[in-house]
Amino acid sequence: MTNDFYCDEVLNGKTEVKKVLETDHVLAYHHTRPFYPVHIVAIPKSHISSLITLEDSDNELLLELMGVIRKVAAMITEEHGACRVITNLGNYQDSKHLHWHIVSGKPAG
Repeated sequence: MTNDFYCDEVLNGKTEVKKVLETDHVLAYHHTRPFYPVHIVAIPKSHISSLITLEDSDNELLLELMGVIRKVAAMITEEHGACRVITNLGNYQDSKHLHWHIVSGKPAG
């Protein structure tokens, strides 16, 4: 397996996920191993390794991704009063596929 859980497992259907919102190019779903009481992940359906590897040709996809993140964040904020939107880079990024965490509540542990 590569370091891209999202392409290898989620987008290939090997790991079943509970979808929150889906567009032609973006998927938001409940994290398979949540670290927060509310923990949703938003990913592009095509491989982009991280926020800092985006290219100008990815601008339309990035706008679609941000639109999904905005909608999910609004839903969580309305229901729970607050949320965080987080992406990780470098050594903090376990899966080398651009992904955003939309979370609410105190982290586990």
